This record gives sequence, structure tokens and C-alpha cells, in this order.
Amino acid sequence: MRAIPITVTALAAALLLTACDSGGSDTGSGDKGTGSTACRSDDVGIHVGPANAAPAAGDTGNVPVTVTNRGARCTLKGFPGITLDAGNVMTTVPQDESGKPEQLTLAKDDTATFTLTYVRGKKDGAKSLEVRSLKISLPGAPDSHAFPWSYGPVQGKEDVGDPDASVTAFQQAGD
Repeated sequence: MRAIPITVTALAAALLLTACDSGGSDTGSGDKGTGSTACRSDDVGIHVGPANAAPAAGDTGNVPVTVTNRGARCTLKGFPGITLDAGNVMTTVPQDESGKPEQLTLAKDDTATFTLTYVRGKKDGAKSLEVRSLKISLPGAPDSHAFPWSYGPVQGKEDVGDPDASVTAFQQAGD
């Protein structure tokens, strides 16, 4: 009579393992079975602005960015990669450590947002970075999207390579 409970247990285990399998549907990143993958740069639309630009040196400005998923369900976890490009100098914007990043799952046409906050520098100032473009990359993505920067120079803390700026983690947008 012990054969029946062992058979039932083995059958239950087999069904459980089958339920965890993705059934052969792969969303493209090798992350089978989870139903989600990291969002890829090719599958999203990125919109920068409109900005609350800093009007004068020493003022703080905010640049909101919206990421819209145009592909299959995907996830964003962590912070976007932000690089300020001045042509001869490129510098990475540090993460805003006041907020804890969450993993967001985006279905097709879902959106997420983040904000770049910066202090405007003096034109031709010794610690001012004359930014020409803003480069945005998604977590784990090797490439980036470049956008023109029209918000004036960015103040450096110690020097031009240490921008007085920060970027927030991704937040779910919409309903």
C-alpha cells in the first residue's frame, strides 16, 4: 500500500515541474520560465522632456524621461545609465541613493519614468561641463540612445568630471 502515496508524490512533483516550464516560449533573452526579460533598447521608445530647465547658474533643473515598451513583456530593474557628453569630456551621472529601485514589469505600450536632476553651471566656468548630448542606456543594455542637450552647462562638484547631478530609479507610469 506504500506504492500509491509514492506514486501520487512523484506525479505531483512532475506536474509542478511541468507548470514551471515556459512551454518552449522564449522571449529572447535566455530568461526562460520567468515570463519576463530585461527590456532591450531596440524594443523601447524614449522621450526626453519637457524639462524644468534651470534658468541661471546655481539653479536646479529637472529633466523627466519616459520609456515606453514597444515589444514583448519586459522588466526594468535598477537605474538607467546616464552619460553627459561634452564632446571632449564624457561623464556618468550618479544614482540618486534616496530612492530604492524596484523591478518593474512592462507589458507592450506600458511606460516607466525617471528624472535627471542637475545644477546649472556658469558658461565657460572652470567646473562647468558644456554638455552637447545626453546618452541614456537601460540596465544591462550595451548600447545607448543619444539626445540633444539644450539646458545649459552642468556644474561640477570637484571638477567637470564630477557632475552636480543625479538620476532616479525607474518608476511605473500611468494607471
